[in-house]
Amino acid sequence: MDNPNTPNKPAHLLNDLESIRQLLGDENLEPPLLMDSIDPDSIPLLSEIVTPAPDIANPTPKPSAPPAPQTLRETVNQSISRDSELNRLDSELRAAAQLILQDVIDDFVPQIEAELKRRLEARLTRLLPPRRP
Repeated sequence: MDNPNTPNKPAHLLNDLESIRQLLGDENLEPPLLMDSIDPDSIPLLSEIVTPAPDIANPTPKPSAPPAPQTLRETVNQSISRDSELNRLDSELRAAAQLILQDVIDDFVPQIEAELKRRLEARLTRLLPPRRP
């Protein structure tokens, strides 16, 4: 049951690899040894090779003067008013959520109570013997 092609297959693959190596011309190249060290200064940086293209669509903005004290106060006031508005909205949303939750509870309490009574009656009839007159 041996396949006659099996012994020839490794030799064939080896010949293919050898022909590829010869085509690439890497007869004398050997992988670097782990003991070989690379000089970090010999590795070029990307910025040394590629020069950045000028950005036509978004030119670099010129630095502006620092904001005046009046502008800083206005910015702080706007930030405080925005924070207070967010806090107010947050508290309103929480109050509305509590009202919705309470409405849902109020709607389902009668159904829950009826189900609990039904289950209690069923359990009592199993646990307690029937009454004798």
